[in-house]
Amino acid sequence: MAAAELERLRMAGAGMAIAVLTSGGDAQGMNAAVRAVTRMGIYVGAKVFLIYEGYEGLVEGGDNIKQANWLSVSNIIQLGGTVIGSARCKAFTTRAGRLRAARNLVEHGITNLCVIGGDGSLTGADIFRSEWGGLLEELVRDGQISEEVARENCRLNIVGLVGSIDNDFCGTDMTIGTDSALHRIMEVIDAITTTAQSHQRTFVLEVMGRHCGYLALVSGLASGADWLFIPESPPEDGWEDLMCERLGETRSRGSRLNIIIIAEGAIDRSGKPISSNYVKDLVVQRLGFDTRVTVLGHVQRGGTPSAFDRVLSSKMGMEAVMALLEATPDTPACVVSLSGNQSVRLPLMECVQVTKDVQKAMDEKRFDEAIQLRGRSFENNWNIYKLLAHQKPAQEKSPFGLAILNVGAPAAGMNAAVRSAVRIGICQGHTVYVVSDGFEGLSKGQIREVGWHDVAGWLGRGGSMLGTKRTLPKTCMEKIVENVRKFNIQGLLVIGGFEAYEGVLQLVEARGQYEELCIVMCVIPATISNNVPGTDFSLGSDTAVNAAMESCDRIKQSASGTKRRVFIVETMGGYCGYLSTVTGIAVGADAAYVYEDPFTIHDLKANVEHLTDKMKTDIQRGLVLRNEKCHEHYTTEFLYNLYSSEGKGIFDCRINVLGHLQQGGAPTPFDRNYGTKLGVKAVLWMSEKLQEAYSKGRTFANSAESACVIGLRKKVVAFSPVTELKKVTDFEHRLPQEQWWLNLRLMLKMLANYQISLTEYISGTMEHVTRRTLSIEKGF
Repeated sequence: MAAAELERLRMAGAGMAIAVLTSGGDAQGMNAAVRAVTRMGIYVGAKVFLIYEGYEGLVEGGDNIKQANWLSVSNIIQLGGTVIGSARCKAFTTRAGRLRAARNLVEHGITNLCVIGGDGSLTGADIFRSEWGGLLEELVRDGQISEEVARENCRLNIVGLVGSIDNDFCGTDMTIGTDSALHRIMEVIDAITTTAQSHQRTFVLEVMGRHCGYLALVSGLASGADWLFIPESPPEDGWEDLMCERLGETRSRGSRLNIIIIAEGAIDRSGKPISSNYVKDLVVQRLGFDTRVTVLGHVQRGGTPSAFDRVLSSKMGMEAVMALLEATPDTPACVVSLSGNQSVRLPLMECVQVTKDVQKAMDEKRFDEAIQLRGRSFENNWNIYKLLAHQKPAQEKSPFGLAILNVGAPAAGMNAAVRSAVRIGICQGHTVYVVSDGFEGLSKGQIREVGWHDVAGWLGRGGSMLGTKRTLPKTCMEKIVENVRKFNIQGLLVIGGFEAYEGVLQLVEARGQYEELCIVMCVIPATISNNVPGTDFSLGSDTAVNAAMESCDRIKQSASGTKRRVFIVETMGGYCGYLSTVTGIAVGADAAYVYEDPFTIHDLKANVEHLTDKMKTDIQRGLVLRNEKCHEHYTTEFLYNLYSSEGKGIFDCRINVLGHLQQGGAPTPFDRNYGTKLGVKAVLWMSEKLQEAYSKGRTFANSAESACVIGLRKKVVAFSPVTELKKVTDFEHRLPQEQWWLNLRLMLKMLANYQISLTEYISGTMEHVTRRTLSIEKGF
C-alpha cells in the first residue's frame, strides 16, 4: 500500500469506535493481543472499548463495556490468561441475547468488533454480523433506538484473532497460545524424564486436544516419545501388541525409560476412545514395567506466554485494527492469521468450513484426509515423527559416508538437528560420522561412526553435545582434505552460525585446488544472533529470545516496588539486532537500540524525554534494550550516564548485561521441532544430490547447487547456494544485507507510544483457504 494511502487510512480512524473481547477458553497471549488492538486503535485516533467477560459482558452491558486509554493495557503483556475475562455465554446463542448485545454496542457508537477466541466464538461473531441490519430494525420498531441512530450504525465490521492452545483452526500456521502450551508440556516432559530414568519407569502423558492432536504430535516430535496417540490417525488394529513389543525392544537396548504421549481425544479405528489408564494397565500387564499416568490438564493453559505468542499476538492485534480501518460493506468478516512470518487475512467462514470438514472426515473415518486437511505442516510433523521414532533397517547399504559437525558458538537446537540427521542418514543406508570440535576436529581426525541409539536423549539437551569451535577451514585446509579422503566422506553437514556458512564457503572456493572437496555440503544455521544469510530464522534464536525475555520480565518486576526506575539491558547478537528487537516487543520495552537502525544523539534525547513524560503517569518504570554492538561510541555505560544525568530527580537508572545466559538452557519446543525438521530435510536433500553426483564408483559434486544453506524463507524451506549468498552478505559486520525482521521495529515503536508515521507499515493481504492452499508446503 502506498505511503499516502496508509497515512490517509490512519486519519480514517478518527471518530471510529472499536471494541475488543476475549471469548471461549483462555490462551496465553490474549493479553498481548488486547494490548496491541487497544494501542493501535488509539494510535489511529479511534475510541477503543474493552468488553469484560466475553459475550456475557456484551449481552449484559453496563460496566462490562469500558472505554480504554493507553495505560489501561500497561504491564499486561507478560500475564497469562486474559485480564478482561472470558466466559461461555448461552444468552448470545439466542436472537434475544444478540438483540441486547446490539443495543449495548449502538449505545456506545461501536460498529467495529475484534473477537479473540476459538472457532465457536468467531462463528458467533459472524452470525451477529449477518443479523446486524435486522437487529437494528427490530430495535427501531421497539422504540429502543431512533432511525437516525440506526442509520449512523448501519454496518458492523468484524475481525477475528484465533486464541486456542489446540491449534485446531484451519488456515493459520499457529494460533495464539499454542506455543506457550507447548512450553508447559515440554517443561513437564523434561522434568518427568529425569525421574523416569532414576526409577526405570514408563510414563503415559495425557495432553489437551479433544479434536486436534497438534499438541500431542509436536510434543512427541520434540521429546522423541516412544509412542504417540492422536485423534487424526488412530493406530491400526492390533496396536497393543506392536506398542508393547516396541517398548520392550527399547528397554532391551539399554534405555531406562519410556514416554507415551496421548491426546485426550485419542480413539481407535472404530472410533472408541483410548484412555491413558487403559494404556497404563496394558503396559503393566503385558510387560510388568513400573508405569505412571500424568494428566497435564489446565497446566497447559496457564503460566506466562512465550516470546513467540507475545510477538504473534502483537502483530495480529495491529493487523486486526488495519483490517477494520480498511473494511467496506463488501468485505467478508476476516480472521487475521500467520503464514510463515507474514500476517495475512483470511475469510472467517472459509476457515470455519475447512475446520468443520476435518471433524467430518474424522467422524466418517477418513483419517488420511483429516491429516491432509489439517495442512501440510501437520502432515509433515506426522511423517517425520514416524520416520524418527523407531529404527527401520535401510533397504540397502549406500556407498556414501556422511559427516556431521557443529561450528561456532553453541546454540540450543543443535543436538536436535544432529539427532535427526544421524537417524535419517542411517535410514538412507549411509555410513554416518560425527565430528567433535568443528573444523578443528575434522582436521585432527576426531571423527567417529555413530549408530541409531548413540543419539537417544539428545533432543532436549542445550548447547552442543559434539563440542563446537570457531576455527575456520583456511587455517587447516590440508589436514581437512586429508581426513575427507581418509574417511571417504562424500557429504558434509555443518550445523552452526556465521562461521559454519563462512567455513563451507571457504571449502567450496578451495574445490579448484582440492578435488576431495567436490562433495555435497549443507549448512543448518544455528546461532542465537540469527545473522546467517539464506534463512529468516536460525536454530537457537527462539530459545535465546525466551531467555532474554524471562530475564527482562524479572527485571521489570523488581522495579514494581521501586518508584521511577529505568533499566538499561544489554543483549548479545554481535552487529545483528534481532535479539534486542524481538525481546523488546515481547517485554514491551520503551526502546531497543540496534546497529541496523542508526540512531543519533537527537534520538537518544527524544527517548529520554519520552521516558520523562512516562514517569509522570502511573507507570513509573522503563526498560531500554541495547544490542551489544549497536554503536561504537554510545556504549551501555554511556547510555547509563546519559539517562542518569538527564533523569536526575525524575528517575534513577540501573544496568543489566544478560551475557551468556542467552546461550544456555534447554531448547524451546520451536527449536527442538525446527532442528529436527531441518536435520531431516537437509539429509534427504544431500542424499538426492549425492545420487546425482555419483558415477563410476565415485562422487564428484562441483556445481554451485551442491553446497547450500537450508533455511526458512517466508513460507517455504529453501536451499540457497553459499556462492549466491556471498553476494548478499556483509562480511565485515557478519550480516545478511537485507533482514526481514527490521519491519518489526515499527511495531516496537508504535506500541511504546512514539508518534511515528504509518508509512512503513506492511499491510496483510486477503487470501483464500481451500483444500489446495492447505496442501502447499508451509513453514514450521
